[in-house]
This record gives sequence, C-alpha cells and structure tokens, in this order.
Amino acid sequence: MEYAEAYGARVPKVGLGTWQMTGETCYETVSTALELGYRHVDTAQMYGNEKAVGRAIDDADVDREEVFLTTKVSPRNAGYDDVIRSTKESLDRLGTEYVDLLLLHWPNPLQSVSETMRAMDHLVERGAVAHLGVSNFPEVFLDRAREAAETPVVTNQLQFHPYRPQRGMLGYCQDNRMLLTAYSPLARGVALEDDEVRRLAEKYDRTPAQIVLRWATQHRDVVVIPKSTDPDHLAENLALFDFKLTRSEVDELTKPSLLKSARAMLDGVLSEFR
Repeated sequence: MEYAEAYGARVPKVGLGTWQMTGETCYETVSTALELGYRHVDTAQMYGNEKAVGRAIDDADVDREEVFLTTKVSPRNAGYDDVIRSTKESLDRLGTEYVDLLLLHWPNPLQSVSETMRAMDHLVERGAVAHLGVSNFPEVFLDRAREAAETPVVTNQLQFHPYRPQRGMLGYCQDNRMLLTAYSPLARGVALEDDEVRRLAEKYDRTPAQIVLRWATQHRDVVVIPKSTDPDHLAENLALFDFKLTRSEVDELTKPSLLKSARAMLDGVLSEFR
C-alpha cells in the first residue's frame, strides 16, 4: 500500500467508500475489505451506515489504531452545537472514541463556516477527532474554511475521475499541501467503457478499473475511495502499485467531459431508486 501525507495525517491511498451500503451488506463488505488489507474506510452521517461500519471494524482482527476512519457531518448539522452533538452520536454509532478524519459533507451557505470550523477545532482539542477536512467545497468556501480553522484542513473530498480531473482544485490542494480525496473515481462505471482504458487494460494485463484507479493515484496527493461490494473487485482495487502508467498514458486518459460527468452523476442518482 502507498500512503499520502498532509499535516500529520498518513492516509492509505486506496480506501473503501460506503455510500449506498447499509445493514448487513455494509457490514459484510467492510469486514471483507479489512480481511483483504484495506486500512482506510469512509462513511458519513448521511449514509445511515455508521453503526454497520463500526461493528465491522470492531469485529475485525485488526486493531482500531490501524484503520484510518473517516466520517462526515451532514450540512444540516453545521451549527456549532450541532457539529459537536452529531459527531458524538456518530462516535457512539461507530463504537469508537475518535475518528481519524472528520469532514463537513457539503458547504452550508446558511451557516457560518467559522462556527462550523470552531466546533471541529473543539473536537480535535477533546481528542474525539484527529484531523479535519471538507467535502464538495469549491475554492471560495475552502478558503473560508481554512482561514477559520485553527487545525489544518487536510483534504477536500470530491468527485474526481478522467472525465472530471478537477485541474483547478487539484492544483489548489497541491499548492496548499492538502490531499484531494476522490470519490466516484471510476465515474460510476462510465470510465470503464472507455476505449483507451480498455486498450491499456489489455496492455498491462489489468482490469479497466485498475487502469482508472492507477490514473488517479499517480496524481500527487490524491487518495481514492472506490465503492464495491464484490470481493474480487475489492481485491483488484488494492492491487495498483506494482505497475505504472506512462506520463503520456495519463495524459491520454484525461478527457474532461461535462456530458460523461453528468451521465455518471445521473447514474448515481437513478441508482437510489432502483
């Protein structure tokens, strides 16, 4: 496993995303992932699965200190008191005394970000949270969050894949020694259909998913949290670091496309109703 580091946080470059996983499916998937060697798990208050994630970590033959655990505060809980209350509830559901990383899931324009970050700083001081970050923040909101927080903002978690390479935000994170945490790094499967991806998969004797994830992890300061419930896919998603794409191949795979990004987003929304 390779790691990315920022402001004292040492984060496995491949983690498990758990969006849309609930109940026993979530428990079994997290359990399997930990058995396979995953040491980075991402959840959120809005996912409704913190209890299942926590139970899987507690039941695993892995020390809690070995797992980099992230959860996210819902934007409806962005007020000072609500951040503290809801994070305590998250810790109770997760069955842990602390999380390694706490993110604000989305910016809340109706709530002062300085109050949100002040509450998150307080949680760090209490030892309930090790590191702070945000998710889905445009640069203007990220600037405000970083200015308001006494604790360094370690990451911005957002959609990142070949069709949405986030050049501006990636450069911002790199310039400020932050990590970019990539959710939906496979563009919810859309990128796996790409002809260039398939060609490189054949060249390197890898799966299309491995090619796309390697594209992401070869970017400096990028961490990926792909989601899968399939044990074979979970294992494949970890097996990225014994091959490397060339610089020209990385460039060839980078294909900004509003259409394909929108399709990936729509597929994710529609999947909620399937």
